[in-house]
Amino acid sequence: MPIRKRFTRGHYKLAGVSFTVTATDGRARRGELRLPHGTVQTPAFMPVGTRAAIKALTFDQVDVLNPDIILGNTYHLHLRPGDDLIARAGGLHKFMGWAKPVLTDSGGYQVFSLAGRRTITEEGAAFRSHIDGRAHLLTPESVVDIQARLGSDIAMIFDECAPWPAERADVEAAMERTLRWARRGRDRFQALQRGDAPEVPRATPGQRQFGIIQGGTHRDLRDRSVAGTLDIGFDAYAIGGLSVGEPVDVMYDVVEHTAAQLPADLPRYLMGTGMPDDLVESVARGIDMFDCVLPTRNARNGQLLTRHGVIAIKNARYAEDFGPPDPDCTCSTCQRHSRAYLRHLYMVGEMTAASLNTVHNLHFYLDTMESIRKAIEFGTFEEFRQAFHRTFTRQHVP
Repeated sequence: MPIRKRFTRGHYKLAGVSFTVTATDGRARRGELRLPHGTVQTPAFMPVGTRAAIKALTFDQVDVLNPDIILGNTYHLHLRPGDDLIARAGGLHKFMGWAKPVLTDSGGYQVFSLAGRRTITEEGAAFRSHIDGRAHLLTPESVVDIQARLGSDIAMIFDECAPWPAERADVEAAMERTLRWARRGRDRFQALQRGDAPEVPRATPGQRQFGIIQGGTHRDLRDRSVAGTLDIGFDAYAIGGLSVGEPVDVMYDVVEHTAAQLPADLPRYLMGTGMPDDLVESVARGIDMFDCVLPTRNARNGQLLTRHGVIAIKNARYAEDFGPPDPDCTCSTCQRHSRAYLRHLYMVGEMTAASLNTVHNLHFYLDTMESIRKAIEFGTFEEFRQAFHRTFTRQHVP
């Protein structure tokens, strides 16, 4: 059997980001990302804590799951409780009682999803709050200020995400605007670092800023976005604008094409993706970081993701199924509870159903990422990848 494992151990430091690649296997990379509030083992999945909490979980449950990093939502936290309040509390970490790293998105995706309530201009995105209808304006500069007040470890630039499908001209315009906004956002971020705006509290002085590559499914537009974003120069880079409806094989092609152009000595983040097999395939194409609401949202909707496929727990077939959701899973839900019990909780609307389902789904994602890291370390990632595809299906478990 050929040995594909290739150690490329090296410690890289650029503009404050400390990233160590410890092993590679093909394009798959194993690494460590050191941030102000701790170290992230990569490849990593970031559970989504939209409003400074992971839906349906207590922080004791999150502690047991032990993610290295979680994600917060700039748009929602700006609206409620407000970034000024969070700054007065000492920043997001103190406000929510979370000691590990946090990444905050920029609000770009939320602006994308509010198509009927917002207007995009060169200045920024004007929109009406989904809460009370009040007018707001997010600009590349104000998004930097908001995230400085929040004090996340990683702050994303403000970008414009084009829908799919869309006319090429519209995708190109969104990509070009994202580049112009990126320059403005980077200038503002560096001004805060220099202390040029002392009126803006910086809850985490070591905060890092990631640029975002756009361009839809057009390779040439992605090439131009990569070139322009790298020319500006960020602490690391993310691939945005995918998982918005395009076919999976198209997404994989864009990920592979784009990731190959990003710096090898910095982490690569694929935003908003996805299903478990998407994570495996994207790692194979050189991606290091992921986030997605899918495991938590699907849990609340009664879907359990297992090594063998998706369980729709409301199905009548589980009414007297006294086995665990996944016999091979070591999460507390599978160790203690049966499918019949989880179905009962879901059918009667018990909030415990969402909690137990979420514990399982996030454990499955985090455990999968740990298995990926081990496979890369041992040079067996391709074997892991093929075995994963033999057992996992997107279809419902019979």
